[in-house]
Amino acid sequence: MGGAAIGLLFGFSAQRSKFCARAAVIECCEGQWRQRFAGWLLAFATAMVMVQLAVSLGWLNPESSRHLGAQGSISGAVLGGLMFGVGMIMTRGCASRLIVLSGNGNLRALISGLVFAVTVQATISGALVPLRQFIASFWVVDGGAHRNMLTATGAGSWMGVVLGLVFSGLAVWRFRVTEGGAKPLLMGNFLVGLAIALGWFFTQWIASASFEPVPVQSLSFSGASAEWLTRVLYSETAPRFGFDAGLLPSVFIGSFLASFLFGEFKFEGFQTENKLGHYLTGAVLMGFGAVLAGGCTLGAGMSGGVVFSNTAWLTLLSIMAGAALTYRFLKSIGAPT
Repeated sequence: MGGAAIGLLFGFSAQRSKFCARAAVIECCEGQWRQRFAGWLLAFATAMVMVQLAVSLGWLNPESSRHLGAQGSISGAVLGGLMFGVGMIMTRGCASRLIVLSGNGNLRALISGLVFAVTVQATISGALVPLRQFIASFWVVDGGAHRNMLTATGAGSWMGVVLGLVFSGLAVWRFRVTEGGAKPLLMGNFLVGLAIALGWFFTQWIASASFEPVPVQSLSFSGASAEWLTRVLYSETAPRFGFDAGLLPSVFIGSFLASFLFGEFKFEGFQTENKLGHYLTGAVLMGFGAVLAGGCTLGAGMSGGVVFSNTAWLTLLSIMAGAALTYRFLKSIGAPT
């Protein structure tokens, strides 16, 4: 139920704030640095301040999470992130954005999301496993404290709080110099960041109270997509319900409720066959890239970034680089972006 409640908060807030990593990258490419960039940065900074403050006070221990405690891949983070960034531009949204748009009635996002989920499953336990393992094996790092950049550099978690406050100040400043509708977007993106932090807090609380091992984690949509695909197709062998199981459908419902209540729900489809191929190719690249990199823009980039996982930051930067290069290339040849 905790995952479902947090998912509802995220879905509703992301729909109202138009939270989108792709839009933030495009604004940077255009040299605008306006509301979409400021909104994404505020969400990231909000989660960073809350999570690192909790770590500093001893309320949260993310060292056992997959972002820090498990083996990681530098090559996977870089190459997978680049692939995800390319796909994010082609599908007009990352994994979380596709779920939010699907809740608005966007059938393009719904179909792309289904292809994304199939590709994720094929990369985790299907035909694409050998390719994923081959690329990931180029540069592997063991889990441990050294994967936490704050620990490795001796900066400490309070430096994470300070950095988050600096990012928050920059985001609020950009909102102040941007015309029109800043306050609702400001609050919406703050709530997106709050949802990411709540994911960490809730799973930490469950892990502390449970007699069985429970992973400490936050929002992530690549693994959750594959889990729900398995749950729908093979109900008898599906994993038991956990945080991810409640998260994904509730994000969809939260987005639907927001779009319906504010009169923004409408069905949208593909207008040309070329567009269909564009979206599906991007979904495949995102699906493979997400598993290779250890997560999507939200699961690796933001949820992993706020605990300062080295591979998560590499994934985030690689996603942004791949998206920026793809956007500039498509724009230079006059292709739709």
